Amino acid sequence: MADVLTTEVSDRICKHMNEDHSEAVKLYAQVFGGVTDATAAELLRIDPTGMDLTAQVAEETVPVRVTFDHTLQDSEDAHQTLIAMVKQARSPRQGV
Repeated sequence: MADVLTTEVSDRICKHMNEDHSEAVKLYAQVFGGVTDATAAELLRIDPTGMDLTAQVAEETVPVRVTFDHTLQDSEDAHQTLIAMVKQARSPRQGV
């Protein structure tokens, strides 16, 4: 059974994404947050409607809000949505 998106679950997801999937987090900022020149990003929190990140642009840290295309139901929905978003973000880049 999946967990409700509490603050603790958000913290767990963010820690995992930042430690193990930093390139995906950067893609979220670049593609879905519109910060195309981000060189790095950090996931701060995730909630049912979106995620808050910070992106590095040159020497500046920029706040970024990415809104999901649907309201997340639970942690499993968050997991599947984040995977789908990374696949979508990478798809135009394939073959380059």
